Amino acid sequence: MKSLKKKRRIQVLIAAAVALVLAAGLIGYGFRDGINLYRSPSQMGENPPESGEVFRLGGLVEAGTLVRGASETVTFSVTDGGASIPVRFTGVLPDLFEEGQGMIGTGAMEGDTFVASEILAKHDENYMPREVIDSLKEQGVYEEPNS
Repeated sequence: MKSLKKKRRIQVLIAAAVALVLAAGLIGYGFRDGINLYRSPSQMGENPPESGEVFRLGGLVEAGTLVRGASETVTFSVTDGGASIPVRFTGVLPDLFEEGQGMIGTGAMEGDTFVASEILAKHDENYMPREVIDSLKEQGVYEEPNS
């Protein structure tokens, strides 16, 4: 009788270990493309991304660089006060997207140009993504909004 209980206990522990390993593997597989690291334009110069790496680029839309073509393709530059990266985006921009405002784009580098697949812009007068504020503060460009 005792050996049957011991055998069952070992079987349950083995089944639990297999289930745990399987769950960890599935979680890792699910996250492989879902994690996009944030970079500021200054960080891009210090530590360039690998070829084909998808990441998030954020900063301020540089004044005088926004060019809207006849198609849905838009080009502009993103800056954090220390560096500037040219960006190309094909699609519909958020309504609040404009020069001098904070934005974060998800995409990859093609040559020297960041090709964005998604653009996020501020959603009210005082909001700016935390990552953008941090990188602007590092460059000494960020000014606290008047409330």
